[in-house]
Amino acid sequence: MNTEINTAVAIVGPGAIGTTVAAMLHEIDCTPLLCGRTPRDHLTLLEDGRTISVPGPVRTSPKQITRPADLVFLAVKATQIEAAADWLAALVGPQTVVCVLQNGIEQVERVRSHVPSGHIVPAVVWFPAQAQSDGSVRLRGEARLTLPDTAAARVVARALQGTRCAVDLAENFSALAWRKLLQNAVAGLMALTHRRSGMFSRADIAGLALTYLRECLAVARAEGIELGEDVSQEILGKFQLAPADMGTSILTDREAGRPLEWDIRNGIIARRGRVHGVPTPISDILVPLLAAASDGPG
Repeated sequence: MNTEINTAVAIVGPGAIGTTVAAMLHEIDCTPLLCGRTPRDHLTLLEDGRTISVPGPVRTSPKQITRPADLVFLAVKATQIEAAADWLAALVGPQTVVCVLQNGIEQVERVRSHVPSGHIVPAVVWFPAQAQSDGSVRLRGEARLTLPDTAAARVVARALQGTRCAVDLAENFSALAWRKLLQNAVAGLMALTHRRSGMFSRADIAGLALTYLRECLAVARAEGIELGEDVSQEILGKFQLAPADMGTSILTDREAGRPLEWDIRNGIIARRGRVHGVPTPISDILVPLLAAASDGPG
């Protein structure tokens, strides 16, 4: 009997984003190897009245891996990269492509020490997927990724070809990644208030969010990123048009008492602002509050 594990495509971190990508692949009969901390016999994605069950098991020991994967989707939070190091060591070889499905603009730098020989592809994840209390995941929009237009990214695009997860290969990837960073940064207000998207209908919160977004935009431009003046209002408008109960991953982590991705989503604005001499008065208040909410003490 052949007991070798198929490692053509692996997903490390079968949470909200990882489950969504796994379900998209499973639908085209390319069920990935699932790697995580919690043993489960399947994953469940809920979408528009449809339920997609992805067969497992979710493997919990990197010692079970005997050969590298062709493609790894790293879908753990930035705060969990160290915990995923053994999986990366087992799954990544010289030809492996690692697609990092994380927030922020520093995916390559943060993952590189654990992937010395593979090809790292940063990604912008545009779809809202939320973990439910029963362990399932609810997808509340069309699945879509943006990747830089590189040879390694084209490996990812080919793997997802024919799935319902759209992949855009973008020459202006850095600008799109910064646009998503602005969106993630302002979502930090939700973690501090324990409120969902409906809070942006308040005039005072909308005003604060818009001022903060413009602060983030000034830092982005100092980094050489070309984003229009209207991007701040566009991002705020999306929050205002979203369902009032729409959450975000940093709010989910706050409610669960887990560490927050405060540095890659908000701290980076203050850090890069200092490098360029750009004032960041709102970040200078928000970042310590988010850091304390995440890491304590108290």
